[in-house]
Amino acid sequence: SSPHLVQVRERIRINGQPISKELFSKYFWLVYNRLEKTKDPSHASMPAYFRFLTIMAFHVFLQEKVDLAVVEVGIGGAYDSTNIIRAPVVCGISSLGIDHTSILGDTMEKIAWQKGGIFKRGVPAFTVAQPERPLEVLRDRAREREVSWVAGGGCGGTPCRRTQFLSLQCPLYLCPELDAFEGDHQALELGLAGAHQRSNAALALQLARTWLQRRSCRALGELKDVLLDTELSGGPVPLAPAFRPTDAMIQGLQDTEWLGRTQVLPRGPVTWYLDGAHTTSSIQACVRWFRQAALNQDKPYDGSEVRVLLFNATGDRDTAALLKLLVPCHFDYAVFCPNFTEVSVASNAGE
Repeated sequence: SSPHLVQVRERIRINGQPISKELFSKYFWLVYNRLEKTKDPSHASMPAYFRFLTIMAFHVFLQEKVDLAVVEVGIGGAYDSTNIIRAPVVCGISSLGIDHTSILGDTMEKIAWQKGGIFKRGVPAFTVAQPERPLEVLRDRAREREVSWVAGGGCGGTPCRRTQFLSLQCPLYLCPELDAFEGDHQALELGLAGAHQRSNAALALQLARTWLQRRSCRALGELKDVLLDTELSGGPVPLAPAFRPTDAMIQGLQDTEWLGRTQVLPRGPVTWYLDGAHTTSSIQACVRWFRQAALNQDKPYDGSEVRVLLFNATGDRDTAALLKLLVPCHFDYAVFCPNFTEVSVASNAGE
């Protein structure tokens, strides 16, 4: 997973915990030295940062013999370095947003095409509610045909190629709202705050159940609906069946935490509200979460309250547009943090 909040080890986790410094160092140098010995002499460079960590993560999971690996793409999907798994158990695409436009494209449809590149033939995939056109792109990606060239002879004595079309037919389903998983008198409690996390939770439930189904586990959760249409024949993406979550699933949703994401951190007289939103849609979700969380927070005895925005953005994002979305939060002050990660000793020698 990426990015990390404090230490790079957060990107590779086993049983929810970042791998230890000892394991990270061990596998880093093992992979680095192996690549150094086997690399093409004509290409002196090593794999780029994220690609190297991806290779290392796969090696860690194999060597540590994990039962299940949850792999998150870095950017997009189709051409991402994580997209080398030929037969994953299941694939999932969460809510789409405009980001990394210089790489993925400047429209939701182009980004949806990139995201749909993780679909694999015969491997079930799930997504959440999306705008109409991007959802159609995902549907088309799930049923498009793969093209392969087969060399052969016999074309008048000269070599020729024949085109083979292989139907991808990735069974794509739309996750029902989280409400559909809740009982008549039991609302599912989420460890992650924010209304936008409900669609993520619904997606997680479907992915978990599919994996358990593949493992022939009995505790799958009783189905609540019947899936009527499983064909991707040009119509809307079929709705996946809701089911009654098991006790373990319910507990998992409650215990889920992700530091730096919709996190409230009280520290004496100061309360920090932390989130990593960096797209238009995620900033809007962040604003809704913050306003509700701040409303529920205890106020000072004298009724005074000062709101300070601590803001940082990286890459080619439109910071002015993102800041405009934060106006409803009514901050009293704003502090802008540059992206300096190191200080030159030479330039500060005389200070």
